[in-house]
Amino acid sequence: MEQTLMDKLTILADSAKYDVACTSSGASRTARAGILGSCYAPGCCHAFTADGRCVSLLKVLMTNVCAYDCQYCINRRSNDLPRAAFTPRELCELTMGFYRRNYIEGLFLSSAVLVNPDYTTERMIEALRLLREEYRFGGYIHAKAIPGADPRLTYRLGLLADRMSVNIELPSAGSLALLAPDKKKENILAPMGQIRDGISLASRERKLCRHAPRFAPAGQSTQMIVGATPESDRQILTLTQGLYDRYHLKRVFYSAYMPVSNSPLLPAPQNFQPPLLREHRLYQADWLLRFYHFRAEELLDEEAPNLDPRLDPKCTWALRHLEFFPVEVNRADYEALLRVPGVGVRSARRILAARRVGPLTFEGLKRLGVVLKRAQYFLTCSGNPLTGLRVREDGLLRHLAALDAPREPVMEQLSLFDGPGGVVP
Repeated sequence: MEQTLMDKLTILADSAKYDVACTSSGASRTARAGILGSCYAPGCCHAFTADGRCVSLLKVLMTNVCAYDCQYCINRRSNDLPRAAFTPRELCELTMGFYRRNYIEGLFLSSAVLVNPDYTTERMIEALRLLREEYRFGGYIHAKAIPGADPRLTYRLGLLADRMSVNIELPSAGSLALLAPDKKKENILAPMGQIRDGISLASRERKLCRHAPRFAPAGQSTQMIVGATPESDRQILTLTQGLYDRYHLKRVFYSAYMPVSNSPLLPAPQNFQPPLLREHRLYQADWLLRFYHFRAEELLDEEAPNLDPRLDPKCTWALRHLEFFPVEVNRADYEALLRVPGVGVRSARRILAARRVGPLTFEGLKRLGVVLKRAQYFLTCSGNPLTGLRVREDGLLRHLAALDAPREPVMEQLSLFDGPGGVVP
């Protein structure tokens, strides 16, 4: 029986739900005469993709017919599941229909590898070309580059998309060779480098000529799966640090492994709980790398290769480096303030500005946005700790863990076609 467009959408939106490497746009493009849609830097909101994440992007695959047999992937060649493929024209009609109804503000387009990487990329390019040139769509587009595709095709894709990403998938070359023998580390890293260079070149050219073409102006991101293979958090964060340093990624996304295969190379699906708390801690550590000037080697070492599930990584670092504390808020520099649990980027800047007027007190810190229930143990104001503070060093871990007390996140999946209350267990 011939598939309808809605049949294809149901299959391909569901097939895309394990790819978490999408985020707010990070790009700005105002509406212009003759162009439908706009794109704003704060990002998109108020809609749900098939996996329940709140982004107003139509998140679909071009096809889930795959030539590869990656053991961790729901769309692997050997898996028996319904298959579908959009034509470029169908995808454009679908995107524009949803946009006109105000369901979405952009498109997140990925794909399984149909025939080969070049053929798949050509179909994605044709879909985006139609959207941009024929349908005059000016909204946000995130496109997944296909490892192994011709660099010229990857470049053409980047000229049509706002953000690009290449999924690194697994934290080590050994795990990739074991679980995804059709993929090579070099084929994944090569387009990352090409995208980095394309963004840099386009930025330089636009400084000379504001009409020069844009290339992935919102940058690039990647995703890796956590919990499918035995790599430690230290290995994952070291790889993350390297990706930020070398390829200038905007984000690294972590996806807790969901059992989709009975392969003996993967954790047995019986009684397997996706490591959602571990994913959460990795995101917290990633935040420290990007905004708090921490390095991966500071957070974890050979003696402690995994993040403590009881505490957020910043508190864990503080407890392991008590010689650094207490920090005097009226004299400490910006870097030192960022190391204090309960002090964020914004509150650290507020402290620097406020103390020019006069000395700060604990009550003043609270008004500046400092989370005193954590910070009070690591700060002094004019040389004095918080009045009445009585916590021994050996009880500090227990007290901070009680404050954090994370619960294992609950996985909910929302259908693209349900209302806000349409939760599928």
